[in-house]
Amino acid sequence: PPPAPEVAKPALRVVKAVDAAAEEKQKQDDLVRRRKAAESEAAAIRAMMNAPKKVMVAAKKEEPKPAEPAAGIKGTIHKKVGAPGAPAAPGSAAAKPGDKKSVKSEKLSSSWADDAAKKRGLKTIGSGPAGAGRPGGGGNWRAPARGGRGGRGGRDDGGSNFTPPVEQQTIEVHVPETISVADLAHKMSVKAAEVIKQLMKLGQMVTINQQLDQETAMILVEEMGHKAMPAKLDDPDAFLEEEGATAEQQHESLSRAPVVTVMGHVDHGKTSLLDYIRRARVAAGEAGGITQHIGAYHVETPRGMITFLDTPGHAAFTAMRARGAKATDIVILVCAADDGVMPQTKEAIHHAKAAGVPIVVAMTKIDKPDANPERVKSELVAEQVVPEEFGGEAPFIGVSSKTGQGIDELLEQVLLQAEVLELKAPVESMAKGIVIEAKLDKGRGPVATVLVQSGTLKRGDVVLAGSTFGRVRAMLDEDGKATTEAGPSIPVEIQGLTEVPQAGDEFMVLGDERRAREVATFRSGKYRDVKLAKQQAAKLENMFSDMGAGDVQTLPLIIKSDVQGSQEALAASLLKLSNAEVKVQIVHAAVGGISESDVNLAIASKAVIIGFNVRADAGARKLAEGNAVDLRYYSIIYD
Repeated sequence: PPPAPEVAKPALRVVKAVDAAAEEKQKQDDLVRRRKAAESEAAAIRAMMNAPKKVMVAAKKEEPKPAEPAAGIKGTIHKKVGAPGAPAAPGSAAAKPGDKKSVKSEKLSSSWADDAAKKRGLKTIGSGPAGAGRPGGGGNWRAPARGGRGGRGGRDDGGSNFTPPVEQQTIEVHVPETISVADLAHKMSVKAAEVIKQLMKLGQMVTINQQLDQETAMILVEEMGHKAMPAKLDDPDAFLEEEGATAEQQHESLSRAPVVTVMGHVDHGKTSLLDYIRRARVAAGEAGGITQHIGAYHVETPRGMITFLDTPGHAAFTAMRARGAKATDIVILVCAADDGVMPQTKEAIHHAKAAGVPIVVAMTKIDKPDANPERVKSELVAEQVVPEEFGGEAPFIGVSSKTGQGIDELLEQVLLQAEVLELKAPVESMAKGIVIEAKLDKGRGPVATVLVQSGTLKRGDVVLAGSTFGRVRAMLDEDGKATTEAGPSIPVEIQGLTEVPQAGDEFMVLGDERRAREVATFRSGKYRDVKLAKQQAAKLENMFSDMGAGDVQTLPLIIKSDVQGSQEALAASLLKLSNAEVKVQIVHAAVGGISESDVNLAIASKAVIIGFNVRADAGARKLAEGNAVDLRYYSIIYD
């Protein structure tokens, strides 16, 4: 029994080996078969890809069979019956339906090579089967035009796309120092693609948003047949939406109220005169009874509205009086009848004459016992202000701010002068004007008093004023009431500027905040360069003067004021106090309250801090006390 299973084991192993060999052979056969199938399939695909070309070319050689003429037809105008070589046109009614289809398919099908040939030239009559039977054979059409598409627009039906030439209009294009391709195209009223194409001809590859310098842009404008005018980047007229025409040309100009500036010597009664006209106690609100910054008011009279600017009379406020004269139409020159012509009276006359504005003389305090109007007249004649009764142009009116004597006559004269001047301004256009005064308010931020000279200023407008810009968040009239818009000759206080503008800066409304930011940034960079140049020059001057002067005591000062004009006046007045022994040095002068940073600067420079109508906050006071910094507060420039 034991040997039997031993004999059976080898037999089983042999069977398994045979099965493995058979499986291997089957796999090899299967692989060969699949390879052959793949090769045959690839050959079929290649044949199929090559086949259409042969078919399309072969189809070209086939000619449609001529149709037999129908019974009863004796012939046509051109060919007689039975004439040799007169096959009917394949497109005729006698052709078989099958022939029509073959002709149509032949028209639609073409090889790639034939497509290129089609683009090169226009088919002539008789060149294809469709035109074989047409009258005129193949000699009546003109030769194909050179270039891209043949003939007029490459149309086989003989149609025409001809458009008459249009005379190109020459536009005067103001080109700023940098301009984008898109903006330049808009200014020339052409597509941006045309500008890019022209620049490619000039050897420049640009994109639609790329910035071009002024020289390149001007060459391009001239190349495109327009007139190029250079415009500075900080010239806002280059960015106005109403390009090519001023606001006066675009919009109807309407009569506006006269802007009247009251000028004269200190304490001669300017503000009291305005006080009586306004029927409000303005003078009592002024510290020490003297005006320290320009006040702007508009007054309704029976004959119309008048806008008044009240300027300071003190010697220190020269720049503010100059600004008042610049913004005005008529100057009321106030001269006290008991005091006569004084230094600031003469200065006011010079400002008015420099600005080229008419003068109306108001001789105040006429009710005083020692008033002498004739003396005032003779002194003013010496200053080239001649009364009408002496053959001059200046009306002289005696007024009293206490009794009201002569006030109506003064207003009458002002309105009469305004009628002669024919004052007009567009109302619907974007606003332009001048910044009368500016300050940094603790709660409201930068605040500017502006006088609108043309157009209408609205809440939400983007305003550019000097090197600052911003969107008008709020507008207040002279009484502190909120308003939404201000027309020509109306003074308003605006909030929303990024920084405190310089008093006297011109402001204007732009349609685009991005452009306003660009101009403001450019201007601030220019101002910074000028300031640095001045500082450098001052350093050199100081160095040479110190070498010659020996030991001179220096008094460093930091000035903080409530408004821009007062800060300028105070700095100028203090610098004039310098003498041979003590030299005044203004370390820093700015608008706003006294802060910790001002005290830190005073500690570093050993300076005295002067606050004019402003005070130090709690943190600054504590820091100043701890470091023995001298803080001085003043509200009147006399002090």
